[in-house]
Amino acid sequence: MLIGMLKATSTYNPIKNPDKCLDRRNTVLSQMEKYGYISKTEFAADTKQALSLDLSYVEDESQGDSYIRRAVEKWLDKWCKDNKYDLYEDGLKIYTTIDSRMQQYAEEAVAEKMKMLQKRFNNLWGNKVPWRDLSGNIIVDFILKNEQRLPIYKLLDKKYHGDTVQIQQYFAKKKRMKVFSWDGEKDTTFSTIDSIKYYARILNTGMMTIEPSTGKIKVWVGGIDHRYFNYDHVNQSKRQAGSTFKPFAYVTALDNGFTPCDKFTDQPVSIKFTDNGKPDVWEPQNADFHFTYQEMSLRWAMGKSVNSITAQVTEKVGWDKVVDYAHKCGIESPLKSVPSVSLGTNDVSVYEMVRAYSTFLNKGNRLDPILVSKITDQDNNTLAEFTSKTEKVLSDETAWLMLYMFRGGMEEPGGTSQALWEYPGLWKKDNQIGGKTGTSSKYVDGWYMGITKDLVTGVWVGADDRSVHFTNSETGEGSHTALPIFGRFMEKVYADPKSGYTYGAFPKPWTKISKEYNCPSPRLSVDSLAVDSLDDFKADTSNVVKPTDEENPDNKQPSPNK
Repeated sequence: MLIGMLKATSTYNPIKNPDKCLDRRNTVLSQMEKYGYISKTEFAADTKQALSLDLSYVEDESQGDSYIRRAVEKWLDKWCKDNKYDLYEDGLKIYTTIDSRMQQYAEEAVAEKMKMLQKRFNNLWGNKVPWRDLSGNIIVDFILKNEQRLPIYKLLDKKYHGDTVQIQQYFAKKKRMKVFSWDGEKDTTFSTIDSIKYYARILNTGMMTIEPSTGKIKVWVGGIDHRYFNYDHVNQSKRQAGSTFKPFAYVTALDNGFTPCDKFTDQPVSIKFTDNGKPDVWEPQNADFHFTYQEMSLRWAMGKSVNSITAQVTEKVGWDKVVDYAHKCGIESPLKSVPSVSLGTNDVSVYEMVRAYSTFLNKGNRLDPILVSKITDQDNNTLAEFTSKTEKVLSDETAWLMLYMFRGGMEEPGGTSQALWEYPGLWKKDNQIGGKTGTSSKYVDGWYMGITKDLVTGVWVGADDRSVHFTNSETGEGSHTALPIFGRFMEKVYADPKSGYTYGAFPKPWTKISKEYNCPSPRLSVDSLAVDSLDDFKADTSNVVKPTDEENPDNKQPSPNK
């Protein structure tokens, strides 16, 4: 069998392709009989034997596999077909764009922060069941539906002729298994039902970093552990983007006559529209269910993530146009064109969001990210080289103004990125960072999109099943789940002088700016803050307030100045 595998170790893998392996083994035996190494009797006896593999010693069947490897395989699939190469058997050498140092820092940041988030999640729910409907009621058929999604369910249904009692007895039977835990692989005795309950509570993540100037993907973290979670949360998973989608409304506005300093009032909004031929009305609430009735610049509104103003902007420019601009920047998923589109009600991937945000840093040029830079044969002859293809979709001015808008998350009062102040390793040599937090309804999905002068990074955090999630803003917002991973990651990158990425300001305008953008910092009075008492009003000596939460109804807005 081993000799037979030498011709093609994947094709004749006895675990993955036992039938092909058996045929190949018998071919070797026939050659041995032909040349007299074994007798005809031995040949007849040996070829009747099954493979009879003992896999009890196999601890990790996916050893050597990873999210990156799978992503590369998928990325190269078309190239291999077009050029008639077998990725597994032709001795190809694949050079990826992944930066091994940054990949390590990203994985370390994920492990550090996700372990903490999982502990927070477990403490929040305790022994209570976390799978709930929108009203907070336990989903009674949650376990059954998960059983039915398992490949073995159909086999059991056929074997037991639909007898659900016998099927449930099978799923309730205890057996030895190893399960994932943040304290190391855990050897335990679980039934299938126990396993479903255990893994449903596990939080996961997807993270990707790109260098927009080259289109090279530098970091790809598809999840917390590929051995236990094969599903890639960078490009396979699609989730509601929440407020990270708002910039597409603002870029639409800037590209159609508006300026970052134009003002709207934070007030109730009622938008009439037609959905599937039926008249409807959308009346969005702010995250804290409170309207300040203040005038805010577009930059302040985006930085503070004000739903009411985003809705007004969307109504002004048209939700169809917002969808067009999102696609133009790099979102490929279908988007339902409704007034709420700008609040991130559609499902998108981390990959798409990073690509689309890269358009702003790449001078308005949408890029096609590359994961592989070069392919050679086993003799180092170059077979292919890859560079990112780009297309101009925004003017230089609009793209640069969006970078100015993104800085508002750190610089405007109540900016939702200001939790990054907790990471001192980010703030040296006048470094600038822009970004956008995002949280979907009921704290199901937490997002952070971070932009530096060189890189764009996207992070998503949540449970694989949408009915399992945090329950309050203090634990479930993107500023508390995804943003910390970005902050810790960039601290590690900046701390390494060999990373090639340094502190610094965003680029100066690439062209003459014709629109007003130097929006004055607002000076807020105690009355305008709508605080309950003077104890809630805290002055800050700097011109940037301390961190506040995007979706925290109890968090009062401090003044940006003394």
